[in-house]
Amino acid sequence: MPHSFNKIWIHAIWATKERRPLIHLPVEDKIHGFISTQLREQGCPVRIINGMPDHIHCLFLLNPQKSISEVVKQIKGSSSHFINQNSLISEKFSWQTGYAAYSVSESIVDRVFQYIKNQKQHHHKKSFNQEYGEFLKLYGIDFNPNALD
Repeated sequence: MPHSFNKIWIHAIWATKERRPLIHLPVEDKIHGFISTQLREQGCPVRIINGMPDHIHCLFLLNPQKSISEVVKQIKGSSSHFINQNSLISEKFSWQTGYAAYSVSESIVDRVFQYIKNQKQHHHKKSFNQEYGEFLKLYGIDFNPNALD
């Protein structure tokens, strides 16, 4: 085959350090906008970014020349720098070590989009720990809820 084709949707989730609720509505759009721009600059078109004060969800297409780990590392680093340089919050900001990333079938991209879009309503029913545990279980990953604390 003379050409290579890739279309790998990624649903990535990561949390603020110690899952502290630091991303509030007044700065949320600036942070999400910055992350969206950074992803696009890495050749990763973004479908949606949303989250809660203590974590973020991104749905994007993975650039076939990049690994998920290098994309997320760059996004977390540059966004922390952006938040701190622009004093978007009153204290030093950083993301927690680690992240979760899941491949998303084209057939359910719209469902994942709606899930991310409705994060605030969704979290009236479930905590971050419950949500994260369910994702890990869904993807067959052993889950120790105490590991999140």
